[in-house]
Formats: sequence, structure tokens, C-alpha cells
Amino acid sequence: MRTTFQKSFVPTTYFRSPMMSIIKVDPFRTFDSLARRVNEAFGDVQRTGITFEMGDFTPRVDVAESETSLTFHAELPGIPKDNVKITVTDGNILTIRGEKKREDKQEGKNFMRVERSYGSFARTFTLPDNLNTDAIKASFDNGVLNIEIPKVEPAKPRETEVTIQ
Repeated sequence: MRTTFQKSFVPTTYFRSPMMSIIKVDPFRTFDSLARRVNEAFGDVQRTGITFEMGDFTPRVDVAESETSLTFHAELPGIPKDNVKITVTDGNILTIRGEKKREDKQEGKNFMRVERSYGSFARTFTLPDNLNTDAIKASFDNGVLNIEIPKVEPAKPRETEVTIQ
């Protein structure tokens, strides 16, 4: 489905400017700020256990569950693994932090289009209790960070008979 603008809402000079054909307009950029403000005001209220910390760069993360593990795949193009930090806190909170640094400024160039995003980022996930967070494995391959956390057998309920004295 293609979205079109109604000319009555946009100044006519917008459509006549030759630069508008090469300038990227992101109408959803303000939603990033809104998501951050909601998380700050209410904490992690989402049932998925995922919070959003939006900056200029927010990596996309896929989370997959198998019978034996929970796996995260984060797209981190152009970021060396030395600029990425993974932590797990006692409350089973997994955090992926890093920074995508802007390349050195190139003198004498006037960019006509800039689409890449840069900056610090942090993605936080609340982990379920049935994971062995001491056995996390992480790898970095072709700009994709892979984190695998094995599952543990749930504790079986046990019954202890208590004698009455």
C-alpha cells in the first residue's frame, strides 16, 4: 500500500523544490521520542518484557525460542564488536548496549542525502526465569550479534511430609 500526501496539508513549495526528491522525510521519527517518554513515565509496562531506548540508531532484534534455548539476533551493521556490551542483571534483565560512531567528517563534501543513523543505543529485555544466564553464549558474524541462552529444567515441585509433635 502506498501512502500519498494531500497537497492541502503540505505547502506547495514542498512539491516544487528539486531537493525534495532527494531528502528523506521520516514522519515516524517523533514516535521514537514518544516510546521513550512512555517507558520513562511508566517503566516497563509492556507484557513482552521489552523496553525501547530510542536514539538516532536503534538496532532491530529478533527473539526466537526453541525447546532448548532463547536466541537473540541483533542487526548491528558497521559496529565493531568492541563497541558492543552485553550484560545480565540479577533481575534477569538482558541489556545490549553499544555505539555506532559517525565516520570522520570528509572536508569538501556536501551531502545531498543522509539516511544512515549513528549514536549510542541500548536494548533491554526481561528474561523468563527458566534460563541459565550463567551459560550465555554470544557471537558476532557479518554485522549480526547472536546471543543464545540455554533453558534449564524447571524445578519439580517436591513434597516433604512433616511430622506433628
